[in-house]
Amino acid sequence: MAKYQFKGLEEYAEYLQRIGANTEEICGAAVYAMADIVTNQIRNNLESLPSVSNKEALEAWKRGEKTTLTHTQKKALEKSLGISSMQNDNGYWNVKVGFDGYNTTKTKSYPNGQPNAMIARATESGSSFREKTPFIRPAIKDTEAAAIQKAQQVADSRIKKIRR
Repeated sequence: MAKYQFKGLEEYAEYLQRIGANTEEICGAAVYAMADIVTNQIRNNLESLPSVSNKEALEAWKRGEKTTLTHTQKKALEKSLGISSMQNDNGYWNVKVGFDGYNTTKTKSYPNGQPNAMIARATESGSSFREKTPFIRPAIKDTEAAAIQKAQQVADSRIKKIRR
């Protein structure tokens, strides 16, 4: 954490007021920095997941076997991964990292394409037809310390700019 010395209480009070006026910008930059690190690790984990062709997946499903992502589903997940807009929930600044939209695999249940969030959830946790292949939880676990450190650095640098 940054260390500052002040000449008096008035200078300190003015400094705190400037920080208070810029809280959203400071917190936003720190939260997005953390989310960016986690999102990049999720993307790397996703890229390393095995995938099969639609034909191979259908044949395995007909035999009653569990399968993994299809190439189409994997590409759609890679493309749809993103970070939401920041929101303030009673003093907690949050963003969500997740999957948006639909892929191009049309089924009877999903004539407009399968929801990417559903495919990610089924891949992460497994289902009756999908092998469990965690890629989100390991990314969060692996990047926790680095994300917190990056947030501290970003917040400190923004606060230093206010000090000047």
